[in-house]
Amino acid sequence: MILYPKADFDKVSNITTKFLKENNIKALILDVDNTLIDYYCNLSEETIYWANNLKKENIKLYILSNTNKEAKVQKIAQKLDIPYKYFAKKPLKLGFLKVKKELKENPENIAVVGDQLFTDILGGNRCKMFTILVEPIEKKDIWITMWKRPLEELIKKNYRKTKNKGE
Repeated sequence: MILYPKADFDKVSNITTKFLKENNIKALILDVDNTLIDYYCNLSEETIYWANNLKKENIKLYILSNTNKEAKVQKIAQKLDIPYKYFAKKPLKLGFLKVKKELKENPENIAVVGDQLFTDILGGNRCKMFTILVEPIEKKDIWITMWKRPLEELIKKNYRKTKNKGE
């Protein structure tokens, strides 16, 4: 199903270089809100450490965010020392394809990492990229995301049932 990720983790820092290499992933397109930072824009030391380790292992990182607040995305990108694009309009393909071109990687070698099925996972799957769902950092969300969460939870429940059956 186009809304199902290829993999899922509790948080970004659980995504290991071993897992990425086993799946031939050379680059990550990262969401910001509730994936890298919480509602209050806090970026954990654990996430900074994780990103730095991936870069040392030659995994390329790139932020692609739907927010229209460039200063917020820029601040996180600077802390992680990675490029970014904001106001991406995910799940539309354009932002993903622009980042793919800049990364100079084939779509099957790029993983899209995010906390939302209807933006990150749908957009990544539409672009034939490997998709990784992470749990939201916290329950608090902006209003537009909040109304989608109950439906996402139903889809995630079905995805996990399918995954656990080995299908």
